[in-house]
Amino acid sequence: MGSVALVGMGPGDPGLLTLRAADALGRADVVVVNRESCPAEILSHCRPDAEIVDSAGGDPGRLTARAAKSGKNVVRLFQGDPGLVCNLAGEGSALDKAGIPFEIVPGVSAVTGVPGYAGIPLTDSKHREVRIIDAADGGVDWERFSSPDATLVITGAENAVAEVAKSLIAVGRPDSTPAAMTTLGTTTEQETVVSTLSRLAADSKGMEAPALIVVGDVVTWQDRLSWFETKPLFGWRVLVPRTKEQAASLSDQLRSYGAVPDEVPTISVEPPRTPQQMERAVKGLVTGRFEWVVFTSTNAVRAIREKFSDYGLDARAFAGLKVAAVGEQTAKALVEFGVQPDLMPTGQQSGEGLVEVWPPYDEDLDPINRVLLPRADIATDTLIAGLTKLGWECEDVTAYRTVRAAPPPAPIREAIKGGGFDAVLFTSSSTVKNLIGIAGKPHNVTVIACIGPQTARTAEEYGLRVDVLAEKPSVSELAEALAEYGAKRRAAQIEAGDPLRKPSQMRRGARRRK
Repeated sequence: MGSVALVGMGPGDPGLLTLRAADALGRADVVVVNRESCPAEILSHCRPDAEIVDSAGGDPGRLTARAAKSGKNVVRLFQGDPGLVCNLAGEGSALDKAGIPFEIVPGVSAVTGVPGYAGIPLTDSKHREVRIIDAADGGVDWERFSSPDATLVITGAENAVAEVAKSLIAVGRPDSTPAAMTTLGTTTEQETVVSTLSRLAADSKGMEAPALIVVGDVVTWQDRLSWFETKPLFGWRVLVPRTKEQAASLSDQLRSYGAVPDEVPTISVEPPRTPQQMERAVKGLVTGRFEWVVFTSTNAVRAIREKFSDYGLDARAFAGLKVAAVGEQTAKALVEFGVQPDLMPTGQQSGEGLVEVWPPYDEDLDPINRVLLPRADIATDTLIAGLTKLGWECEDVTAYRTVRAAPPPAPIREAIKGGGFDAVLFTSSSTVKNLIGIAGKPHNVTVIACIGPQTARTAEEYGLRVDVLAEKPSVSELAEALAEYGAKRRAAQIEAGDPLRKPSQMRRGARRRK
């Protein structure tokens, strides 16, 4: 006999999964869940060999019991909290009757989580009573909920908003009672409409399920406490055309602004065709052939680090060497490796900026005049020319090759050309060229954000309108600049009294939401 964990996975945001739930998923042999309503990030906590059983294909209680009887550790995932508007009572009692050991792992319920994400407290100093109504099957005795002092949280009423409002007014709730409806709560598709009982049905027309209604004076807090839907890039679908490894930190930052990043690799980083150059370079580092090593990208740091690993070396091999980094991201990669850069540009983070602060060669102070530059196969000669002019001898070594990635799936290509993305971030000239080469030119409603002047020039050469330019050439600054753009755009729409619409909703034929 195996065992069962009845686990709540929260109302939608994968970040609301509890630590206990993540631990249970990590130990499970079988997970029973409705796949359609389960975010992929939730299932990422499972072991690679765990079996995922879609509960849409049968009775979830029987599927769970069958797996447990075969000796498996089973997790039965519930939307929200198992004990609230879920069938915990039915499934749990069936397990008890069958003699199957089980535990209950509570989760964040939509009843509390969705209003929290909408900025609506269910209680305040004047209102201390909350009443929960499941209206999915109808037959509600509304007389029991006529008290104006109680906050009502109503689930399952998406298709009966008018009937619910009329029923509450009929039992004595004033038609001016504040009411709010939130759809797709805690996700980046969340939308909240604040109204009154008399207007809620009309104001929420066309909103999607699942939705939740809050009725009571506490709804008036929403205009001051709304924090999720007011994020500067809330719900924006942002294209991040970088390699998967490079995109991770940028995507995390975009999510913190409310965006939905789509990582589309445009460049594939591969080893050099002939490794002998790199082997000689590493040997030269260890034997004291070089005075300086210059890193112009995080990929170069990664390439040297991997080669060091092949030879059983670590950061101590840089002892006695001076190390330069072209910018903040490259410096960060070096620090993670255990190397503190000796030199970085003070102004423009580029090869030109590095040359501006580079010391000229002095034969009395510098015992060796050689500089190693492990770079990409398509790197420009600007840096070499500048260092040579200062009296240094440069050895340019191909540490890695950059090749154009394969085209993204058809839906991504269609979204790029059709205006399905709200913004695209270009982090280099090559990402501009490669994205257009493998997927086509972004639609003219898409906001174009570039990391620096050279990238912006390349984008303009390809006929793109550059809307956002980072103050400093770093991916973090680029994401922040886009967030500032989004915040100003939102403020302008509010000031003009216009509906709040994302860039993608401005294209012809786009679905317009309130």
